[in-house]
Amino acid sequence: MFSLRSSSRVVSSVGNLTRARGSSMAFVRSKYSLPELDYEFSATEPYISGQINEIHYTKHHQTYVNNLNASIEQAVEAKAKAEVKKLVALQKAINFNGGGYINHCLWWKNLAPVSQGGGQHPDPESNLGKAIAKQYGSVDKLIELTNAKLAGIQGSGWAFIVKNKANGDTVEVITTANQDTVTDPSLTPLIAIDAWEHAYYLQYQNVKADYFKALWNVINWKEAERRFEF
Repeated sequence: MFSLRSSSRVVSSVGNLTRARGSSMAFVRSKYSLPELDYEFSATEPYISGQINEIHYTKHHQTYVNNLNASIEQAVEAKAKAEVKKLVALQKAINFNGGGYINHCLWWKNLAPVSQGGGQHPDPESNLGKAIAKQYGSVDKLIELTNAKLAGIQGSGWAFIVKNKANGDTVEVITTANQDTVTDPSLTPLIAIDAWEHAYYLQYQNVKADYFKALWNVINWKEAERRFEF
């Protein structure tokens, strides 16, 4: 297992405050950090190169982490000073970097090397497998639809396979622009796919359709099955 820890820890809510040990009055603000990876950078080759994973994780994802923490710190200070205009201005940075942080945490977890089951379709007897068969006929048909949605993204963005709890636990495909993430409480992300150039250009250059086809060889459908139960 590969891991890279920062000095800060991941928390479940933005700007969460925890009481410092040994003091009844002092507080320390918890910060976000990179998640641990369940595989080495090179483990998704030849479908996604180790170089791409390393840059993606240590540079791009780390930048979202750093900027999210900085934006939250600034927002806390602005709130303490009642600087409403600054708080409003900081929302854009928090939304962008917070979305980038969340989306990439989903991304790393929904990848798996072939040796760890990457690319293996959901169990037909699982709830996810049954839902896909009922709606689409096969996993391949769902993949085909997802790739078509990915191809339709103008510029940078993401595609998500989600469970729609408000519509009878149906399996749907949605897209977002830039680093917008899934915020609707009725939607549970099962698979998140990064359509930004930094996710593929070093390997696939301008032929992003090849990247969209190849990545399904390392998609962690077991993780998607687990999320479907939420």
